[in-house]
Amino acid sequence: MKFMKLGSKPDSFQSEEDSIRYVASELATDVVVNVGDVKFYLHKFPLLSKSARLQKLFAATTDDEEQPDDEIRIPDIPGGPPAFEICAKFCYGMTVTLNAYNVVAVRCAAEYLEMHESVEIGNLVYKIEVFLNSSVLRSWKDSIIVLQTTRSFHPWSKDLKIDARCLESIASKAAMDPERVDWSYTCNRRKLLLPPESNNNKNGVPRDWWVEDLAELDVDLYKRVVLSIRRKGGVLPEVIGEALEVYAAKRIIPQTDDVEEHRSLLETLVLLLPSEKQSVSCGFLIKLLKCSVCLDCGGEEERKELSRRIGEKLEEANVADLLIRAQEGCETVYDIDIVETLVDEFITQQTQNRDELDCSDRAKANVAKLIDGYLAEIARIEPNLSSLKFIAIAEKVSSFPRSSHDGVYRAIDMFLKQHPEITKSEKKSICRLMDCRKLSPEACAHAVQNERLPLRVVVQILFFEQVRATTKPSLPASGSHGSSRTTTEEECDSVTATEETPTTTREKTSSAEKTKTKGVVMSRIFSKLWTGKDRDGVGDVSSSDTSESPGSATTVDDKSTPSTRRRRSSS
Repeated sequence: MKFMKLGSKPDSFQSEEDSIRYVASELATDVVVNVGDVKFYLHKFPLLSKSARLQKLFAATTDDEEQPDDEIRIPDIPGGPPAFEICAKFCYGMTVTLNAYNVVAVRCAAEYLEMHESVEIGNLVYKIEVFLNSSVLRSWKDSIIVLQTTRSFHPWSKDLKIDARCLESIASKAAMDPERVDWSYTCNRRKLLLPPESNNNKNGVPRDWWVEDLAELDVDLYKRVVLSIRRKGGVLPEVIGEALEVYAAKRIIPQTDDVEEHRSLLETLVLLLPSEKQSVSCGFLIKLLKCSVCLDCGGEEERKELSRRIGEKLEEANVADLLIRAQEGCETVYDIDIVETLVDEFITQQTQNRDELDCSDRAKANVAKLIDGYLAEIARIEPNLSSLKFIAIAEKVSSFPRSSHDGVYRAIDMFLKQHPEITKSEKKSICRLMDCRKLSPEACAHAVQNERLPLRVVVQILFFEQVRATTKPSLPASGSHGSSRTTTEEECDSVTATEETPTTTREKTSSAEKTKTKGVVMSRIFSKLWTGKDRDGVGDVSSSDTSESPGSATTVDDKSTPSTRRRRSSS
């Protein structure tokens, strides 16, 4: 820390109790200065020789009959008694030390006392300005300390442009090339362990070297600093985004009653977000949104902006990110409407950026996988999730590309498992979200034994599995990429393992024999289920759900004997 010593005489100020300060001298004091609750017994000559304001005040006392001669009051001096004492010691020529912690108070007090060059050459205001410009503002840490102290001295510090000069100093240093940084700063040691090409330059200084230090500022000063850095330029948007994330991590406390403080913080962070899409992570944006919802703070505009920014990069989120707790008094434990809004924002962004088709398809595939996993998880943990809301969200991504519908099946199965009270109509509506042709063999093996599925769905799965086993056609996939693993997949894997255990002897058979055997078994099961009664009590199984398959009509009308069906399946 930089410091400056003024004066050469020893300090002879002494105290009597807590409210009296005086100068130990052979000469009797001839003036009393009341500063707040403290009385200073001093001498006129050294004070008047350097302070124009004291000259005026003492001159005015002769016209005031109610106030004793040679006693004045200055209750509104910036910095109070401590700052006045330093100014008084300077008048006496006593040694005083200025540093980053007291320089603002003394500068404002000196301005109040009008200790300018017009009164005496080399006066206090001039010396402090030299110290500020030549030392304090050239130091990174001192500039931050001085900026923090200015908050207590408004409007004086603003009028003297001390805070503005600190902001300029900090912004200039933050924008400097890290290779030229040679001053002390609070370094994030974790980042220094990264490879040089990732975050550090050849002298070991990371490009975000200033982030940790600025995180100590209060929100109003932090806002002014970051805006100054952005105006100055030279700092990558990703670094500013990281700075905001570090600041939020230090400042946002989920368990707090100070809603106003968090509202101010959220408004500031949203305002400071760089406009570039990759400048902040999707996870950080969702954390801000969660904080806004959980603490019921942040305005509608902030939530709308956060939803828009999250929608831009929803494909980067994970299922845990979307589990946002609802406010107290809501019907559901988790805020499902917000997730629906985020999906809508994503769709809007994709519609507006149709020129990026390849990237768009990848993003859609990732979002489809994300929402499949989210629906499976929210169905498991949200007891008040309605079938209408489940279907509404699922339908928003139904046209997105997928390599399989295993994720859709897992979500449906989990919903049916956790909500057994739904009606048959609701169950059928939910099952229509799944394309049985796009289920993997493992998912099919689980589904044909799933008592929660309507029989017609099982029939569809068996039919398409039989077609795949006998002819192995290249069915057109309306989707293309992405699948997800959720909690239900563990059940799926366990069932698959159970069915595959007895097949050890079949592994020794030829590929053709395996196909033939599977076709016969599937045909028998299919025939038995088709002529039997629906487990839900519906005897009439229409062919509407299987009409998408070209061979479904002939299969439904097939009245041949089991031996005939065996021959057909074998062929």
